[in-house]
Amino acid sequence: MPWAIAFLPGGDALVTERGSARLLRVTPRGQVHEAGVIEGVSASGEGGLLGVAVSPRYAADRFVFVYFTAQNDNRIVRYRYDGRLSDRRVIVSGIPKGAIHNGGRLAFGPDGYLYASTGETGERGMAQDRSSLGGKILRMTADGRPAPGNPFGTLVWTYGHRNVQGLAWDDRGHMYATEFGQNTYDEINLIEKGHNYGWPEVEGVSGRPGYTDPLLTWSTAEASPSGLAYARGALWAGALRGERLWRVPVDASGRVGRPAALYTGEYGRLRAVAAAPGGTLWVSTSNQDGRGSPRDGDDRILVVRPS
Repeated sequence: MPWAIAFLPGGDALVTERGSARLLRVTPRGQVHEAGVIEGVSASGEGGLLGVAVSPRYAADRFVFVYFTAQNDNRIVRYRYDGRLSDRRVIVSGIPKGAIHNGGRLAFGPDGYLYASTGETGERGMAQDRSSLGGKILRMTADGRPAPGNPFGTLVWTYGHRNVQGLAWDDRGHMYATEFGQNTYDEINLIEKGHNYGWPEVEGVSGRPGYTDPLLTWSTAEASPSGLAYARGALWAGALRGERLWRVPVDASGRVGRPAALYTGEYGRLRAVAAAPGGTLWVSTSNQDGRGSPRDGDDRILVVRPS
């Protein structure tokens, strides 16, 4: 169950496996090596080894970060990686865990800080509770401290989220996130400091004061969007239930155009989407996660040339 993909400076990728807790190193030619097995992962339900991110200062600090479900919480752990994992340090703990909605995406923003998405674990009210780490997007330093400029003096950057599993920035610095709806609307949101994205009071577009409406909505059958990347003037979102790759053009102001569906039904459920250094996208399938129909060769990583 490949869940997340992050690239090292030389072009190799680190790939997490949700159920096995393995961190894999995958070369551009598709050679696979085990970088290590992450200690303390408790994989059940939608939990396990989830996000991975590589420090933007990797050449100097050799830091990689993983997000995983432990026995009693979700947590973010930092390692040094130089061919092997060492110097393990838990930088954030106490993120709520559940059988569903554990969030789990990690990504460094253009500001150099680490962002993490968390789910509300099915406990809807915690998304609106700014004292809880559940149902949020968090922003932090490499040591797990609240980043300078955070709106509430805590790790919380935005709130009112149900379960964000995709984070991306365009080349103008706009931040976007994919979000699972409940029964009606999945979303792409433009993420802005301190905003409230409405869950559970709002699903989809409401126009209600105090809540930020999404840029784009789909029916849940079309999407259940997970991984998100930006390339060639568009957002690229992997759809789980929708079994397709969505291309969503964005303009200079961060507004979106008409989405186009690619590969519908060809590869099954699509989970991770990551922009590779050479200009391609790496996309992982998620057909062995208990909700898909595995095919010969699953699960796999696909290489897509965006256009």
